[in-house]
Amino acid sequence: MTQSRLTHLDMAGHARMVDVSAKPVTHRKAVACGEILMASRTLDMIQSGDMPKGDVYATARIAGIMAAKKTADLIPLCHPLSLSSISVDFAAGNDKVVITAVVTTTGATGVEIEALTAVSVAALTLYDMCKAVDRGMQIDNIRLLHKSGGQSGKYNAK
Repeated sequence: MTQSRLTHLDMAGHARMVDVSAKPVTHRKAVACGEILMASRTLDMIQSGDMPKGDVYATARIAGIMAAKKTADLIPLCHPLSLSSISVDFAAGNDKVVITAVVTTTGATGVEIEALTAVSVAALTLYDMCKAVDRGMQIDNIRLLHKSGGQSGKYNAK
C-alpha cells in the first residue's frame, strides 16, 4: 500500500494526531522484543535473586506494563488506548536477558508502539536495578516481531 502523504502532518505541514474514527474496530495484537547484554556475574546475580535492589524481573515487568499503559503520554502523536492485555516476559541466557512484550486491544488503531514502549522501559528498569554492579550493560535490538489486526493485516519479522 503506497501512501500519498504523511498521515501525521496536515496540509500545511503541521503535526497532528491521525483521525482514526472511520477505521473499523478490530482485535489488534503486537509482540515486541529486545535484549540487555550484561556481564555473566550480573546475570548470575539476577537469576539467584542476589541483586541489591531486589527482585529485578518483578520490578521490570511492572515498569513495562505501566509504560505500555502510558505510551500516549510519552509519544506525542500516539492515541491513548484502552488496552485489553499486556504481558512482559524475560528469558535469560548467554550473558543477556531477552525481553518480550505482548499487547492486545480491540480498537481502531494498533498497539505496536505500546509493545515497543513496554520492552524499552523494562530494559531501562533492568539497567537501573543492576547498574550498581554493572554499568557496562547494553540495551540492544528492540524491534517489532509481530502485529495483527487492522487494515494493513499481519506483519511478522523475518
